[in-house]
Amino acid sequence: MYQSSYAAAVEDDFALARANEWRALDRAVILLEQARPTGSASPQTIEAVTFLRRLWTFLIEDLASAENALPEALRASLISIGMFALRQGEALRLGQSEDFESVIDVNKMIRDSLA
Repeated sequence: MYQSSYAAAVEDDFALARANEWRALDRAVILLEQARPTGSASPQTIEAVTFLRRLWTFLIEDLASAENALPEALRASLISIGMFALRQGEALRLGQSEDFESVIDVNKMIRDSLA
């Protein structure tokens, strides 16, 4: 009885964490899509990139943690994707790029893999 309760609680925690990550990535996508028509370096783009930076910094720190249960190769790949998102976001924030699509697409792919 206790064993199955514990397993159910762990599974619920994992599902809740995935749902929270999905919502956060969805919010990043929405903010970037709303900022796209305003162009790079706009206040909306700066807001979107600030959110994106906080999100991916948190995710990268979690992925780099020894306690993270994902396979090491997957963690490394996700960290690389996060670094790409951070670089692209910074270029948008600074007005050095108008390529919203690549950072939106990457975040959509990661978000959708959590569904």
